[in-house]
Amino acid sequence: MPVEFDPGPPAAIAEHFAKLPSYAAWKDYFWLDWGPVFYRGRLDGSQRVLCVASDPGPTERIAGRTLVGDAGQRAQGFLRKIGLTRSYLCLNAHMIALFPGEGSKGLEILDNATQKTWRNKLYDMARPPGLEAIIAFGEQAQKAVSLWPGKGSVPVINVQHPSARKEAPLLAGWKAAVTQLRTIVTPDADGSLNAQNYGATFKKSDFSAIPRRDLPFGAPDFLGDDAWLRAKTPPENTSVNRPSGDRHTLIWKAPKS
Repeated sequence: MPVEFDPGPPAAIAEHFAKLPSYAAWKDYFWLDWGPVFYRGRLDGSQRVLCVASDPGPTERIAGRTLVGDAGQRAQGFLRKIGLTRSYLCLNAHMIALFPGEGSKGLEILDNATQKTWRNKLYDMARPPGLEAIIAFGEQAQKAVSLWPGKGSVPVINVQHPSARKEAPLLAGWKAAVTQLRTIVTPDADGSLNAQNYGATFKKSDFSAIPRRDLPFGAPDFLGDDAWLRAKTPPENTSVNRPSGDRHTLIWKAPKS
């Protein structure tokens, strides 16, 4: 079998990534030391679904790709339930991690004219003619999408962010969204619409590992698959952590071989 990995963005999009406006004016609200994380998935025009979330976390910084950690593996399970294995693109409202508890400031910054212009151009560049749906995970993403004129008439499905603390309303909304999206989105050739929809609680089968095609060459096998942590007693949900009160350190642990 061929070795699958993400070769990186096309030149034009990479150039736009490099022009990300500075977040220095908001250093009290973002993890500036770790820099931006831009995307995960297809940037070649084959994406039929655009997922927008809020901001990258510590696992995303390790991977250099967004929606890779616990929330990303939940989102990947969501995509699997609507029949997608590859024809998607994940972007964020903020390209740099937002401090927990600073959501209201994040919503305010989304209105900044310079940031909004850059972000909308990125969304425009990443919007192929065949886009079938936009999924906005959480209020940061929902506001960013609402401020994007270029979405046109593409259906926008607003759902809670995968890391939302109240599981019952999260899953109820996701279940309804899966039912709706199955009537809108064309499944991939190797995808299936037969996966069980969500129930009252998250199950192990509701998570999906991040495909190797979404990660850079050389990423370790366990990156993007925290099933080994969820199987522990008590379960854990991430292999990468930020020490409390420390803006400059990440702790990353691997499974024992």
